[in-house]
Amino acid sequence: MLRPSLRKSDQMRPVSMEININKWAEGSCLIKMGGTHVLCTASIDYNQPVWKRIQNKTGGWVTAEYSMLPRAVGTRKNRETLMKDHRSAEISRLIGRAFRSVVDMEKLGRHTITIDCDVIQADGGTRCASVTGGFVAMALAVRWLMDQGRIRENPILDNVAAISAGLWQGELILDLDFEEDCHAEMDSNFVVSGNGKFVEVQATGEAHPFAADQIVTLMQMASDGCKRLIELQNQVLE
Repeated sequence: MLRPSLRKSDQMRPVSMEININKWAEGSCLIKMGGTHVLCTASIDYNQPVWKRIQNKTGGWVTAEYSMLPRAVGTRKNRETLMKDHRSAEISRLIGRAFRSVVDMEKLGRHTITIDCDVIQADGGTRCASVTGGFVAMALAVRWLMDQGRIRENPILDNVAAISAGLWQGELILDLDFEEDCHAEMDSNFVVSGNGKFVEVQATGEAHPFAADQIVTLMQMASDGCKRLIELQNQVLE
């Protein structure tokens, strides 16, 4: 069955990444995955987070903040004020874990890098786009630290990217857009490192339980998709 976008089951949406989109941030990337557009900015603090200082820990830290602008979706979403909604908080933690999985905190020194991922327009896969574009912003910020002589070695050990996959109309598909996501029988997100290993797998049977062989197939599809995303990351970082 043809997907609403007329894509093949393993076909991703068009992807582009534009770097240095924000002149103030130490690293920035505007990523577009189909109709999903996310502005990712990386900011450097020359101090460790307070909890590390209190515990007398060595090394730096990487964290992330995710939010969706009011008209990123079809109807206006109220701005997040003092407290994030549960979804944004959960996604922020996911993104932070993804970045920390590929960073050597000791080599980062006593610096904190915060990656802000602001969804300008949402059409499915916003957390995955945030991880993929946010990595580029982080890599640029690390490059800035090295250029400034604040660190000697690159603390980034590998790339990391993310993509969604799921079961729609009885078919296993890659990179769900909003229409597919709304009617998916199974929805999953995969965070994959440059060496092909999985950092995180999130999978939910939306309509009914799923079989083990289905998740294995989706993992392979996601691995192939993230490989293509990582190739694009490396191209824009050259």
